[in-house]
This record gives sequence, structure tokens and C-alpha cells, in this order.
Amino acid sequence: GVCADEFSVLRSPQSVVFRDGSWPIPGERIPDVAALSMGFSVEDDLSWPGLAVGDLFHRPRATVLVTVKGVDKLALPVKGVSYPIENAVPFSLDSVANAIHTLFSEETPVVLQLAPSEERVYMVGKANSVFEDLSVTLRQLRNRLFQDNSILSSLPLNSLSRNNEVDLLFLSELQVLHDIASLLSRHKHLAKDHSPDLYSLELAGLEEVGKRYGEDSQQFKDASQILVDSLQKFADEMFNLYSGNAVVEVVAVKTFNSPLTRKTRSILQSSQSETENPYNLAYPYNYNYSVIFNIILWMMIGLALAVIVISYNLWNMDPGYDSIIYRMTNQKIRMD
Repeated sequence: GVCADEFSVLRSPQSVVFRDGSWPIPGERIPDVAALSMGFSVEDDLSWPGLAVGDLFHRPRATVLVTVKGVDKLALPVKGVSYPIENAVPFSLDSVANAIHTLFSEETPVVLQLAPSEERVYMVGKANSVFEDLSVTLRQLRNRLFQDNSILSSLPLNSLSRNNEVDLLFLSELQVLHDIASLLSRHKHLAKDHSPDLYSLELAGLEEVGKRYGEDSQQFKDASQILVDSLQKFADEMFNLYSGNAVVEVVAVKTFNSPLTRKTRSILQSSQSETENPYNLAYPYNYNYSVIFNIILWMMIGLALAVIVISYNLWNMDPGYDSIIYRMTNQKIRMD
């Protein structure tokens, strides 16, 4: 159906309120939900009732969004809250990452966007130093699984095999979840600073398991259960690392309706200005305009009122003859 896919909130602080209800969330507005929950503004108003206003003065220190492809619903624990997704189109959190990078460039934000199966990675700020040892290529992922301290030693594989490429791809994504929490735990000070952090992960391993064995197979059922357990463990670890001040969300999507096209620009591209616009059009409307206008307007009104009040009081001030000014003058006259 149109609303078969699911958006779930596994953990969230008290300052971010997700209401219980089955209101469908438009797929293209998921980045806006992430932005609003972090305290950023969005271009178009979001009329979705699932996200309440919450505490405006205490925003979460991190948002973690995990997208799971190949399944429209995961058997997640009851303590979270879930909503159906209407029209699951591909999305990215680039706008949120850009907002963090722009507003907190002088501080220490951690921004990590990762799709292991596609070898796609994007890091901003301190993420480059925190996650420099994170496996991001398929070769690195495979090698990481066969190291001594990998999840293979502790994970019940059941019907999955460590000799099958598809199974290994799925397991390597779970290894990435484990490693992100593990590497971040070595830099706990970054989870306690004032700049917000963002983690966006896309997992396609379960989808590949479904294609390889079929969705009714024991392998797919085992993989789904292992994934749910790993996601819950990852959510708890990230939530605790941020001292309970993080939002952890999961998007389960069977298949996206249309492919996501990413606009890229070569870093070698010359920075020549675009051709002069012959139509003499006005600048595009900036959504920060109303904010800046209000700040300046009320500041000017406040200053004007302050000048009027001070001027009025100075004009009508009557120090009286007992004032130090007159006493000093009278004494001097008598002495003369």
C-alpha cells in the first residue's frame, strides 16, 4: 500500500515530544522532522501532528537516523513510537548537515552520513578524526569482520553463513553500527559540547538477503531479528553516550518510489560567477529575513524608548537646594 513503510523513534529526550498516533508522515518531509526536532527552521511549515513543539530551549545534542531498505516494518520494541510513511521517496539529510556546518563551523560538530553497501561516506567537522578508523569500503568492511574483536564472535548467526558474500555484506553493516558507537565512546567530550551532531546511515544488507534467499526464507527472518536487536543496542548506546539527549530514528522502506539524484560539483571546478541575468530579477526570498527584521525592529524600538525615558527624566530632574552641588557652591561663597 501507499503507507506500508514505517518511521520509528527508538529513543528521544524529554525535550522532543513525539505523540502517539498513526498519522502518516510524507516521505519527503522526513528531513524536516529531523531538522525541527534539532531546533532548526524549515522552508515549508510542517503540519504533521506527530511532532509536538517540545522544549525550545533544550534541543537534542544529536540526531541518529538509520534507513533500512528491503523491509516495510521491523518488529521494534513497544517502548518506541512508529508512524506509517506516505509516499516513500528517497531523501537525504544534506540540508540538516549544511545547517549544522554553517551555524556551528567554529565549534566541534560531528556529521557522519554513510551508506556502506554503496561505499558512500560524507564527514564534517570532528567526524574526520573520530571515525578515521571506520571501515567504509567493501574491502575494509570484509576485512573488519574477520578481525578478532568483530561482532562475528558474539553474534548468533543461526541460518546465516560467514562464507556467503550477501550474508557478509549484511553482517558488515551491523559491524559499522557497533564501530560507530565504539569509536565515539573514545571521544565522549564531543558528545557533551554545545554543537549538535548528526548521523545518517543507510543499510541495504537486509534487502540483499531478501533478494538472495527470498523473504519467506529462514535466513531473511533470522537477519531481520538480528538487525532489530542490533538497532536497539545501537540506539541505547548512542542515547547513553549523549547522556539521554539524542533522538534515534529508524526508517524502514520496502522500496523507494523514485531514484534519488544527487547534484555533485567537482572540487576542481572553477569558481566563475554565473552569467549576468538579463531580466534584472530580485534576489530570492531568504527565510531568515523575517527573523533578522524582527530582531532589528524591536531593538530599535527598545533603544528609542530608552532614549525618550532618559531624556524625560534628565529634563525634569530637580536636585533641590540640599543637593551636594548647591551646598558646595554656598560654602565657597561664604569663604570668599
